[in-house]
Amino acid sequence: MIDQYKEYFSLEDKEVLLEMYKTIFEIIYNWIVVVDKEGYIKMMNKGYCDFLGTTEEEAIGKHVTEVIENTRMHIVVRTGNREIGDVQQIRGNKMIADRIPIIKNREVIGAVGTVLFKDLVELDTYAKRVNVMEKELEFYKKELKKALGNDNTFDHIIGISQSLRKVKELAKQVANTKSNILLLGESGTGKGLFASAIHNSSLRGEYPLIKINCAAIPNELLESELFGYEQGAFTGAQKGGKPGKFELANKSTIFLDEIAELPLNMQAKLLKVIQEREIDKIGGTKTQKIDIRIIAATNQNLEEMVKKKLFREDLYYRLNVVSIKIPSLRERKEDISLIIKHLIKKFSKEMDKFVTEITPASLSALMRYGWPGNIRELENVIERAFNLIDKEAMIMLQHLPLYITNPLNSAITKNSKTLKFMLEEIEKHAIEKSLIENDGNKRKTAKDLGISRTSLYEKIERYDLDM
Repeated sequence: MIDQYKEYFSLEDKEVLLEMYKTIFEIIYNWIVVVDKEGYIKMMNKGYCDFLGTTEEEAIGKHVTEVIENTRMHIVVRTGNREIGDVQQIRGNKMIADRIPIIKNREVIGAVGTVLFKDLVELDTYAKRVNVMEKELEFYKKELKKALGNDNTFDHIIGISQSLRKVKELAKQVANTKSNILLLGESGTGKGLFASAIHNSSLRGEYPLIKINCAAIPNELLESELFGYEQGAFTGAQKGGKPGKFELANKSTIFLDEIAELPLNMQAKLLKVIQEREIDKIGGTKTQKIDIRIIAATNQNLEEMVKKKLFREDLYYRLNVVSIKIPSLRERKEDISLIIKHLIKKFSKEMDKFVTEITPASLSALMRYGWPGNIRELENVIERAFNLIDKEAMIMLQHLPLYITNPLNSAITKNSKTLKFMLEEIEKHAIEKSLIENDGNKRKTAKDLGISRTSLYEKIERYDLDM
């Protein structure tokens, strides 16, 4: 190395460098031996000599086989093949040795041998330390996900309905791809839960999911939040600048919720990020390459917005590589009882209340309701009930809001004020109540209601009351 740069160094410099090399050679933790092309020792550090019970003066000049037991250094200089991580027994100790040929002008001129682990016990100790560190790292990753609310999996999506099962299967199928995903569904259907489950099932799941609600950030701050800024980019910019959400999501996934609320000028910049896979910070002078996957979500009809020029068509198709429509709660009412059981366990733990069940009448009322707010509304209703429960240990009708327990009020809350609609809701409630009282016996139910069995069957089919 010194010869390579001899024209740049004075004699004094060379002497200093040589002294440095010697010092490093002696103090380095590894045991080191250097041999020439014939296998004769040229250098051996003090640690190795002490272990072998010799000195540098005695060792240097001897053939390596005379000094080191079971050595293969002379074989390495002959073959020119390196040997890494070989187990070598010396003086009763099994050690881990590396042997590397020294090549100059395509000719082997010697070899260097190192012993990193002096015995297998030491190697085992290192391996255990690494294992502990890996477990700690995995623990902190999980804790970070919990802190960010990103530890959800597909097991957290509760339901047995056919519509939900189809959607879950599709989401699982595309989770491990690199394609962008567009989640569609009404407010409160669980689009964020699906985004988290998809991310955690993907190859990017070891990194945290980065979330941003496009509707919650003022337009003037949106660009800096998404793409970040450099120091001094504008008045009030924090010292040292700030990374944007896209930079934080590098090698991971970014979840753009309420994507329909993104202004048109920001839609153009997002399109550029997707196409070129790079970002420009505000006030920056160079672009930064990023590797991200986008999951976008909206409760609006993007196709209609494209037609009205409110959403860019090219961006729509870039985001809509895989479209997943999450069913509303009223489309999968058979899942309501399962979700309620889950929520009872959740709030019992969080609120430290002993609640075990829900009465049949209360469940029936919740099953009748239309749930315009979907699962989010159901969760709020159950949490409200927990606040009202005293010693009953169960959710009863008096713990539920009046607009749910009263069928007429329930009809009005469904954004329909027609008399026909309200009468149908009352009729449906009466038939369902009679069926429950008669244990599903349709002949008795028809008699109690004063209608024919044919008429009853027609109404059961119309109101989807398969009991």
